[in-house]
Amino acid sequence: MAASRGGSGRRAILVSACLLGHPVTYTGDDNFVDDPRLRRWLAEGRVIAVCPEVAGGLSTPRPPAEIRGDRVVTVDGRDVTEAFQKGAEAALALARHFDVALALLKQSSPSCGSRRIYDGTFSGRKIPGEGVTARRLREAGFLVFGEDELDRAEAALRAAEGPSANGPSDAEPEAPRGG
Repeated sequence: MAASRGGSGRRAILVSACLLGHPVTYTGDDNFVDDPRLRRWLAEGRVIAVCPEVAGGLSTPRPPAEIRGDRVVTVDGRDVTEAFQKGAEAALALARHFDVALALLKQSSPSCGSRRIYDGTFSGRKIPGEGVTARRLREAGFLVFGEDELDRAEAALRAAEGPSANGPSDAEPEAPRGG
């Protein structure tokens, strides 16, 4: 589950493990995304897989959880905020260790939702908001995208890597100026 920058200037990408086919969702399933960009990033060895909820000590399967105010609670009323915060810190540590360019996380998750989350009533209704890990990463300065934003994530990755990451530049290097 590790990657490095390598000699090519390619930056690592933090990705929700469920999007890569790991059975770590609260139901014990995955949320596999079959996309050529993800396949390419995996082949390039730049993907860092993480499930913040599992990293925070929660089991698979586990009761569904949603954010209510500043707490994360399960459908049966158990407060799991501490586990979600621990998982967010684990994801942040990975992001820093591997100097990731961005995070691609599972939209709507109470950990990973980057633009929307469930409303805390367990009714299936979604509202604008961020999951615990997505917010922690963003506050630390990392770019965070959902799996429904792969085009934007790819553009941000290109911008973060600059033109030299995709091979030699066609431009001639500028001659040094004498003084």
